Amino acid sequence: MSNQKQNHTNTADVPNETKETTLSKVLGVISGSFAPIIGVLAGAGLLKAMLSVLNTLGWMSDESGAYLILSAAGDAVFHFLPLFLGISIALKLGANGYVGGVIGAAILMPEMMHLVENDVKTIDFLGIPVLLADYSSTVFPIFIAMFVYAGLDRLLKKIIYKDIQMFINPLLSILILVPLTMMVFGPIGTLLGEGLGFVINFLSDRSGLLAGAVLGASWTFLTIMGLHWTIIPLAIVNLATGPDPIIAMAAAAPFAQVGIGMAVFLKTRDKDLKALAASGILPGALAGTTEAINYGIILRYRKTMIYVIIAAGIGGAINGSLGVVMNDFVLPSVLAIPAFTPIWEYLIGIGVAFAIGFLLTYLLGYEPKTSKVDVDFTQNAFGVKLETIKSPMRGKVVPLSSIQDPLFASETVGKGIAIEPEAGKIYSPVDGVITTQFPTGHAVGITSKNGAEVLIYIGLDTVKLKGKYFTPLVKQGNHVKQGDLLIDFEMDQIKAAGFETTTLVVITNTDQYLDIKAMNHDTVEQNEPLLKLTV
Repeated sequence: MSNQKQNHTNTADVPNETKETTLSKVLGVISGSFAPIIGVLAGAGLLKAMLSVLNTLGWMSDESGAYLILSAAGDAVFHFLPLFLGISIALKLGANGYVGGVIGAAILMPEMMHLVENDVKTIDFLGIPVLLADYSSTVFPIFIAMFVYAGLDRLLKKIIYKDIQMFINPLLSILILVPLTMMVFGPIGTLLGEGLGFVINFLSDRSGLLAGAVLGASWTFLTIMGLHWTIIPLAIVNLATGPDPIIAMAAAAPFAQVGIGMAVFLKTRDKDLKALAASGILPGALAGTTEAINYGIILRYRKTMIYVIIAAGIGGAINGSLGVVMNDFVLPSVLAIPAFTPIWEYLIGIGVAFAIGFLLTYLLGYEPKTSKVDVDFTQNAFGVKLETIKSPMRGKVVPLSSIQDPLFASETVGKGIAIEPEAGKIYSPVDGVITTQFPTGHAVGITSKNGAEVLIYIGLDTVKLKGKYFTPLVKQGNHVKQGDLLIDFEMDQIKAAGFETTTLVVITNTDQYLDIKAMNHDTVEQNEPLLKLTV
């Protein structure tokens, strides 16, 4: 990949003008790193649960070819988790995702794994002893390594001559980070993960009832604040060596939330609130995604906060006291029930949580308001709100998947849409502030007043033009209104120079939204609705 293309990733994360605390930044990196792969983790977990059921029922032997192939498909993402996290963490931190992937892959190389399997404890690196360990399915070592790598990458970009950065920066990064990861970050990260896991498992062993009650009651609010991302890695670490009790206890919360959503749906006469509740019930029950209920109902109607604490606390206490565990990583849902054992005890725990959440809400009410529900009220823990992004230009709409740049086409930078422009003018799609004005004029980053971080990127590899044919009309820090002219560019001259003018409109903080949908357009006018962001 060319150095210019790598710049797409490095500059895509548009900085927000609001100062963040160190904790919020770390949580943002954790959530943003897991968000791209949480779906495949859950899907692979469901596949493993399905295989377990088929084997238990005697419908598929664990020695059959079909079982071995499907088992490999289910295990792959967990075994190579450091590789996938190396890519996603590096990208989230603005570094080269492929270098991050190489660092994660290096600690999983067959030669190293073979030594571990044969009980070789240490090897020598230039006279320095290196402790060996099995880093498959680990989380913390690669997180530490990627935070250090991101800092190193920024330093190298400042001190290495620009024309040789394409190969010198990856060379130096790999040369430095792979040994450091094996010698320092790996052992530290492993101890950290084992320590945190030990604390939770110790509490669970001493009093499963108490641990389950606390985890179940707090899980809804941990999720709303994004803090659940710090606990999910502990569950994954547990699964590397055996079953996990953490998610089994926390599983009561999403079922309590679905119960509350179901009660509100049946009880309310408000059409908007009924539609909001309905939109959360099915994905919550079948996929374990309850954001619509959490942010649209529980945060809005405070009595339901008490209900979810009671319902999930009791359900979690049941699961904790009865020793329920998760055997494969899944997001708790109806479809994921086979991943938990003992299954009947688990059904009792989640069933009680659902029933209590439903009955308390239906019988005691949910603090109805006199006015109709305002769906624009919905705001999640990241502070972003439901929003519609307008088109910055007139032209033909094309999907990002058709773009000849893998980082944009794969939505690594973020979800969005592309437009083939009919005129060389870019207008602001939102009210907000210019958070990044690229010196070359080929792109601009805007943070809307509702929190959307919008990247508008004109053409592919147009950074090579070094500003020629582009006239930026705003500066970083300027406040703009929707429809303000941001950039003039000479379409014909850019095309004559051999570059495309297809313009990308991407939401770089995609992970902070429940969904981002392109409006149904073949062509779009400037200022027409282009993207709908839901929270």
